[in-house]
Amino acid sequence: MQAIILAAGMGKRLGELTQNNTKCMVRVNETTLIERMLHQLECQHLERIIIVIGYQGQKLKDYIATLNISVPVLYVENPVYDQTNNIYSLYLAKNYLQEQDTILLESDLIFENAVLDRLIQHPYPSLALVAKFESWMDGTAVTLDDEDNITHFITPRQFSFEEIPFYYKTVNIYKFSKHFSTSHYVPFLEAYCKALGNNEYYEQVLRVITLLDKPELKALRLSNESWYEIDDIQDLDIAESIFAENPLKKIASRYGGYWRYPHILDYCYLVNPYFPNSKLLAEIKANFERLITQYPSGMKVNSLLAAKNFNLRPEYIVVGNGAAELIKGLMEISEGKIGITYPTFEEYPNRRKPDSIIPFRPDNPDFSYSAKDLTEWFADKNISHLLLVNPDNPSGNFIPLEDLFLLCKWTAQRNITLVLDESFVDFSTGSTGNSLLRNDILEKYRHLVIIKSISKSYGVPGLRLGIMASSDTLLIERLKQEVAIWNINSFAEFYMQIYGKYESVYHQACQQFIAERKRFRTELETIPWLKVIPSEANYFLCEITDKYTSTELTEKLLAQNILIKDCATKQAFKGKNYIRIAIRDTKDNNRFIMCLKNL
Repeated sequence: MQAIILAAGMGKRLGELTQNNTKCMVRVNETTLIERMLHQLECQHLERIIIVIGYQGQKLKDYIATLNISVPVLYVENPVYDQTNNIYSLYLAKNYLQEQDTILLESDLIFENAVLDRLIQHPYPSLALVAKFESWMDGTAVTLDDEDNITHFITPRQFSFEEIPFYYKTVNIYKFSKHFSTSHYVPFLEAYCKALGNNEYYEQVLRVITLLDKPELKALRLSNESWYEIDDIQDLDIAESIFAENPLKKIASRYGGYWRYPHILDYCYLVNPYFPNSKLLAEIKANFERLITQYPSGMKVNSLLAAKNFNLRPEYIVVGNGAAELIKGLMEISEGKIGITYPTFEEYPNRRKPDSIIPFRPDNPDFSYSAKDLTEWFADKNISHLLLVNPDNPSGNFIPLEDLFLLCKWTAQRNITLVLDESFVDFSTGSTGNSLLRNDILEKYRHLVIIKSISKSYGVPGLRLGIMASSDTLLIERLKQEVAIWNINSFAEFYMQIYGKYESVYHQACQQFIAERKRFRTELETIPWLKVIPSEANYFLCEITDKYTSTELTEKLLAQNILIKDCATKQAFKGKNYIRIAIRDTKDNNRFIMCLKNL
């Protein structure tokens, strides 16, 4: 068996990275694509490797000569690489194709070893590697039948986004038997080039072959094996996160965008697993074209919409591009010192100078505290603001309604602004009944400022929505002046417009979540080396008491495509082994439990 690598292209979309190098000489985590690929092929005990070169071909040959590859490497030169596409590069290597069974690869790929292992060890002689098509992908798509025959190669003109669930993406790695190349591929390749020219792609030939009664080519579906095609700098960035020696650090530093990693089960970010429902999403989809081509309304209209949804006066509420925008604005305009309980949501302390923070750290392994603990600790502290995230993040600590009112009175007596973050309160037992977002409460406690993230409890983080409410209308007006006039997009505005139709569904979703949290906690508590801290939010803070450090467990789960939050890096945990686990739906939670038990 041999390998043929197509490496003649210029890779213009990689910009400066390919000004003086071929695309396959671009480095991913300090190793070039071609070095990684050649060593992977070397492990398969091939008889030879043929590389079709073109752009910067001599430089590539000189570089490969330094790699000490034991398998013989032969070269085919495409002198018109800048005038042809890869169909001509493969045409130039057609004689080699007919001499041996062949692994055909494009040089801009990165993949784990298991990808080649599955392809070569599979008994069927001629295969096209494919992976489930995801919305972020680009390039050739195919459809398959139940016997893994390729039924169609989807052209750009035929591509339908509604059909994506039925599509597979070609990985651009193939296994061609000598017989297939001789009897099928090369004859059609020659005819195609003669009829349509050399400025095409070699997969067009496969498209024609699949129309035959017996094409002799099947698809091999990848499951969780990692691979990526690198065409531009964003692809390179994603590939570096997937194939990093420490992928956890790389992926976590992206702070989201995990839809680009379809195999990852995200137990790190915190959203409602049961809302929005399919009907709400369908209504947004039905209005997609109108929303994407129209400006959103300004702050006045969006304040009216938010006020309607929360039954508040419009002058009491300001809408943010996520709660983070409002947190930033509030923290920057707030004067004096602020009392903050640690550990907490770090967006608040990160927006303050360290010397303006008076910390309170509960002295217990559960990081639990009460309203009484707060009033006793801050009684002799000179603070102008007190922050309470309720339920707290990441501990899940919850102060009940009656104690919240005591805290409201205590802060009012001392002229302290109480900043109450209710982003997770709808997940608590009692749900929205525990919220202080009411006109009468805001008017009674004018020093009370409530912040709420719409992303978390309503399950729409991609919309970037949050609110801040207070009867201190001067503060609200100042925040409105701090944000841009169009600080949210039309999709977020439309969501606020239609939410009222789905409010009862939302309340049902919260009750469904509360039941699942109880069940999931019971399952987690069966893991002997995991101490589950009680929570009224949509996550559990857990202490690892044995067997692993928090970082070790996080890395082991990521190897199984499950991402959790390692809390050991947070100063408040002082290097202790704590993790935070989001709560998803029953199916995902069962898979998570099974992974823990298998460890």
